Amino acid sequence: MMRIQNRMQGFTLIELLMVIVITGILAPVIATFIKQPVDAYFNSVRRAALTDEADTAIRRMARDIHKALPNSIRNPDNNCIEFIPTKTGGRYRASGNGDFLDFTALDTSFDMFGLNIALPADQKIAAGDMIAVYNLGMTGANAYNAENTATVASVGDGDLPGEAKITFTASKQFPLASSSHRFHVIPANEKIVSFVCSGGELYRTSNYAYTDSCSTIGGALLAQHVTSCTFAYNNFDMQRNGLVRMTITLTDDSGESVSLYHEAHVDNSP
Repeated sequence: MMRIQNRMQGFTLIELLMVIVITGILAPVIATFIKQPVDAYFNSVRRAALTDEADTAIRRMARDIHKALPNSIRNPDNNCIEFIPTKTGGRYRASGNGDFLDFTALDTSFDMFGLNIALPADQKIAAGDMIAVYNLGMTGANAYNAENTATVASVGDGDLPGEAKITFTASKQFPLASSSHRFHVIPANEKIVSFVCSGGELYRTSNYAYTDSCSTIGGALLAQHVTSCTFAYNNFDMQRNGLVRMTITLTDDSGESVSLYHEAHVDNSP
């Protein structure tokens, strides 16, 4: 009669200990090679998030600054820049038939070339908007002092075809005429804009009093983690061109940091 033997096979204790020892030796070596690319990946993710936040803020500021009323940019300190925004502009009738803008006496209305209804919705001139003519940012022609601005009461049909009539809420004599017969329109709901860095955050504030320079009250948050920001403004060419330089540094909780520098060119031709 044949006997059947069952032999149980497995690891001996010595073999198991050898595997544990070898694994213990190899694991730190493998971890060393894996750690560096893993850390690099997470660092790049953090840098990308900070860069995106800073880039979005910089682009928003540059877009707004490009629409600033000529010679209205003010830079009271390195952490603030403010200006009077515009939403559109046009050319006023200066002579001939029709309602021309009189610079020799008080006037209550004028005709502009072109139709207001033909403008895009966000550029249409409406009651409450302000008309600014030849702003130089100096005494006698300074929109901050309302010396060369008038508030719009209504916009209707002009005296001649293809023109629109802008009527003021009160009579106004503008101090200086534009050589190109240009005017700018300041929106009623946003008569001033500032970008201010305060307490590690970047704010966009609008529509506060012209005398309250660089206010952050009620401002919209543009960026957090701000460890440094600098605004600098230079105007050249007899006030016809200007340059706004913006530098912003963001740092997250891990110490990862990014800095962005951007220049915005400003047309100061009034």
